[in-house]
Amino acid sequence: MSPRRYAAAVAPSRSPLDATHRALGAKMVPFGGWEMPLAYPTGTVAEHLACRRGAALFDVSHLGTVRVEGPGALDRLQRTLSNDLGRIGPGRAQYTHLLDDDGSVLDDIIVWWVGDATFDVMPNASNTERVLAALGDTARDVTAERAVLAVQGPTARDVVRAVCPEAAAVARFHVQRVPFAGRPTVAAGTGYTGEDGVELAVPAEGAERLWDALVTAGAVPAGLGARDTLRLEAGLPLHGHELGPGITPLQAGLGWVVGWSKGSFPGRAALEAERERGPHRLLRGILLDGRRPPRAGQAILYEGSPVGEVTSGNFSPVLERGIALGFVPPELAPGTPVAVDLRGTEAPGRIVETPFVELGRAA
Repeated sequence: MSPRRYAAAVAPSRSPLDATHRALGAKMVPFGGWEMPLAYPTGTVAEHLACRRGAALFDVSHLGTVRVEGPGALDRLQRTLSNDLGRIGPGRAQYTHLLDDDGSVLDDIIVWWVGDATFDVMPNASNTERVLAALGDTARDVTAERAVLAVQGPTARDVVRAVCPEAAAVARFHVQRVPFAGRPTVAAGTGYTGEDGVELAVPAEGAERLWDALVTAGAVPAGLGARDTLRLEAGLPLHGHELGPGITPLQAGLGWVVGWSKGSFPGRAALEAERERGPHRLLRGILLDGRRPPRAGQAILYEGSPVGEVTSGNFSPVLERGIALGFVPPELAPGTPVAVDLRGTEAPGRIVETPFVELGRAA
């Protein structure tokens, strides 16, 4: 009898700050092939409000960093990704998509244009290999070499200024190399909470020192739970929910990430056809009348009939009501009364503009 063969279990990747999170009592969970903190003992709601009212600190080292550099780097990115880097220049950051041939979103990405011919392409954790393959031999995975920390909230720059004044001065969607403890660090005015803030990519061996300095300066550690409720209040899409197979940028209300004036890229023809006929559905925000949180997969009802599904839903700590994102027919505009089927109970609400909350100031 032939011996049985068992596939070896793949151990999750761990952040350079893994020991720090565990020492703080974080609840660790698997996420995109990594083990990351979901929440600390203070809890997700407290961490969420710390970001809306002050400054929260997130370890986002699970995001990939794919470095593309050299004389052909810009051309390769222009031919691979949806947005037009010609709109910006060195020292800037840009949100963009990697598209399938049918126009659907394989991944949503931030590109940091660090130097004249140096780009750090930052995919979602589970899509790093896909982005590497799309960019070919011009790309190199440097994820394991660094940690990425995000300081977000109305007082985020005050916190960062106490640790690295040069990083605090980096404007929104700008990128700059900055000094930190003698280590080459990159600061970007980017984030995923809807608040102002700075993301810092530091060599892995400097991650703990930077984390401790930011906490000492007043940042509150926050986990993936708060990161998700914050991005939902801000109306920001999450890959695998509001973006993914069969979902195009136009349906998600993100047509601005398409570089219509540049040359060819995957999915362009499909998007042009969809733009001509108009999307058959659009991503909308839904604000419920009550506190009960809607969940992904629950039906969105209009005049008693299903017209779509919730893609993301939760309780809003700021509004203290249930909120959701979901795709509905384009004629259902903001102000339209709808309901969500919460396991057999119709919870009334209405379609609203996003973000759900006023951002950029204390909540």
